[in-house]
Amino acid sequence: MVSATYDGFPGAVGVSRLSVYDWPTADGRPGGGTPHLHLTCSEGYVVTAGRGAVQTLTVSGFRETPLEPGTVAWFTPGTIHRLINEGGLEITVVMQNNGLPEAGDAVLTLPQDLLADREVYTDAVRIPADVPEAEQVAVARARRDLAVRRFLELREATEAGDPKPLTEFQRAAGELVRPLLDAWEQRWKDGAHAAASATRAQLGALRAQDVRHLAEATVTATGPTARGRFGMCGRLDVYAGI
Repeated sequence: MVSATYDGFPGAVGVSRLSVYDWPTADGRPGGGTPHLHLTCSEGYVVTAGRGAVQTLTVSGFRETPLEPGTVAWFTPGTIHRLINEGGLEITVVMQNNGLPEAGDAVLTLPQDLLADREVYTDAVRIPADVPEAEQVAVARARRDLAVRRFLELREATEAGDPKPLTEFQRAAGELVRPLLDAWEQRWKDGAHAAASATRAQLGALRAQDVRHLAEATVTATGPTARGRFGMCGRLDVYAGI
C-alpha cells in the first residue's frame, strides 16, 4: 500500500539562498556565476534583491533573461545557464528532485579534456575545504573563469550554426554521471516519487471517504545549516533536508 503521508518539503524540492558572485568576468560583465547544466533537475529562481540576468544556451540557441526583484524564472534539464550580477543580485533557488543536485547532477562547461574522466573532472571542480578563505576564493574564481571561456566558445559555435561542440559537451556530461545513476534513482524514489505517491494515496483515500491521513499532520521549521558556502554561481545558504 502506498503511504498517504510525506513529511519532506513540499514537492520534494530543494531550496537555497544565493548571493551571486560579484567578481568581474572575462567578457567584461561586472560579476557572475559558473556556467553549467543539470542532467535530471529543473531549476527555478525567485529573485529577492538586486539586478542581473541569466544567460541560457540550448540547442535552440542563446538567450539572456533579465532578473530583478519579483522575477520568477526556471529552466529544464540540459539548459546551460550562467548568472550575471549587475549589482547585489540575490536569489532563492528552487531545485527539482531534492538531493540529486547535491549528489552531482550538475556539470560545468569545462574544456573537453577535463570531461573525459570522472576523477579528472572531480579534481578540476573541487574547492578545498582545508585552506584559508582567500585561497578558496581564488580556486572558485579560476574555476568560474575557465567554465565561462568554454561557455563563450559553445555559444559562438551554436550561433554560427555548428551544433557539434554543444552536442559533444552534452554527451560528455552524460558519461560523467553514469556511475551515479543507481544512487540517484534511490534518492528520487525516497523523495520526489514518494511525494507524488503520497498525493495519489490521499486522493484515493478521499474518494473512499477516508480522512485518516489528516490526523497525521505535522509542522516543521528550520534555518540555514550552512551559510556562505561556495557554490557554482555564488555564496550559498543551505538547508539540511531541503
